[in-house]
Parts: sequence; structure tokens; C-alpha cells
Amino acid sequence: MATDLPAHALRGSVDLHCHSTASDGILSPVALVSRAKSQGVTLLALTDHDTVAGVTAARAAGESEGVTVLAGIELTAAWGRRTVHVVGLDVDPGARALHDAIHLRARLRSARAERIGARLESRGFNGALAGASALAGDAVLGRPHFARWLVQAGHVESEQQAFKRYLGPGKVGDVRMEWPELAETVGSIRAAGGVAVLAHPLKYNLTRTRLGSLLAEFQQSGGAAVELLSGRQNPVQTAELRRLLEQYGPGLHCSLGSDFHQPGQPWRELGCVHLPADVEPVWNLWQTSAGKRAGGSPQQSQKGE
Repeated sequence: MATDLPAHALRGSVDLHCHSTASDGILSPVALVSRAKSQGVTLLALTDHDTVAGVTAARAAGESEGVTVLAGIELTAAWGRRTVHVVGLDVDPGARALHDAIHLRARLRSARAERIGARLESRGFNGALAGASALAGDAVLGRPHFARWLVQAGHVESEQQAFKRYLGPGKVGDVRMEWPELAETVGSIRAAGGVAVLAHPLKYNLTRTRLGSLLAEFQQSGGAAVELLSGRQNPVQTAELRRLLEQYGPGLHCSLGSDFHQPGQPWRELGCVHLPADVEPVWNLWQTSAGKRAGGSPQQSQKGE
């Protein structure tokens, strides 16, 4: 959408990946923006899983709070047999291409939720689907809602334990779906006027060679940026990712985000990370209100965090 960023948008911290109650976050879009302001964030993208339902409220709150809010989304995609996530920044929430992408994923998520519920009930967790659905409300139903239900029902002590025992990779609630391919997902974001960003690449547990292949294919598919930082992470891993970007995705910009879901997790608190000063930030793809490239943010650090 080629947003013109207001002059104040880059005066504080930037966070381009976070979640609200529209998907699997704990805070409402309004409360999320308020918390972002309290953390010194001046440019925020709301990137709920497979939905833009919270964007209107977040934008309205941003106008009141003095926080520039970009319309965003985190779309689930397939890369071979791997599930990956692609963030769309500055998308048009009303675009037909985005609507179609969301509708398709809603059907897939509904089918997956039914299978997860059936599997959990086969293990004796009666009422799993109904309980998780009640917790989700109008939000996009996902495994975190099943995790919260398992805690609420007294089956586990924490959401982390729920994933470790029942919902994580290889567990009973780990249901594989045929998500849209990576190139199709990037195309949906671009057709909606957005910038496609590969989300948290270090979380896919890929070998160096495989991660390099993912970066190269993402760029070839029309991807524009990669999250160099996703919450606080090991500086050694960040440095290695930078080397991979130079080798396999030299034209990709760098993005960042906390991947915030709820308070009480300082390693992914809103605005907790800052890009190194010597990388090309994704916001350089937009313009300032003065008609110039956005340029570096005061929150870009010398080493990155």
C-alpha cells in the first residue's frame, strides 16, 4: 500500500510482529496498542494469525495513543513438508486476494481443530473442542486455545506443559494440514498491496543449508524481507542468520518483532528488540510523510538485540 509514515513513527521502538485476541493473543487490540505505547513503541504492526479482524480497532487506538499502526497478518504456509509463517505488512484489509487467503485458512483451521479435538477426546479429554472453542470466542481457533483449555480443565499445570505432552511436534494434537504453498502465500500478500516477510526463520529448526534454500526460494517467490530478530535471541544465531542472508538472500530487507502474545514473557515483550544499525530495515520500503525514504530508526542499535 506504500504507506507514508508520519515523522514520529520511527522516533521510538518498532515492533512488526505481535498478536491480539483476534487470534491467539491475550490482550485485545486496544489493550495491545496501549501496552505498546507504554513500552516506547511508536511503529507497530498487528499481525494476527490468518486474520485482520483486529486491525480496525488497533488503528483507532493507535490514533488516540500516538502509535502508528500498520495493517498486518501472519499467514500460515507450506514449504515442502514444513509449515512456515509469512507476515504481511501494510496490507489492504479489504483486498479480495487477502479475503480469499483468510477464508481458505479458516476452513483448514476449522478442520484441524475438529481433528485435534477428536484426538484429545480419544485420550479421555472429553469436551476438548467445545472448551477450546469457547475460549477462542470469535478469534481464530488454534492450538494455544486447546492448551489453555487443558490448563483450565486441570489436565496440565501450564500451557508449556500442554504443548510438551499433547500439542507439540509429534504429539497427539500435532495435526498436519495441507496449507497453501509459500509462493501462493507471498502472492496473496503482494496482491493485497503488502510486503511479505518471512517470520522467525530460526524457529523452524532447519539445517544451515535448508535454511539457505528457504531464504532463496522466499526471495524468488517475491518475498521482500526476513525477520532478523524475533524476540530476544542468541546473538550468535543472529550473526549466522545475517551471513545466510548475505549468501542466499542478498536483496532481502530486515524486519523484526517481539512475536508478543501475552504479558509476563520479557523475552518477547513489545518493543524488546532493535535492528543493528548496519542493515537495511524493512521500513525503508515505505515513505515518510515528507516524501523521503524512511531511513534508519533511532532504535536501531549498533549490535542489535
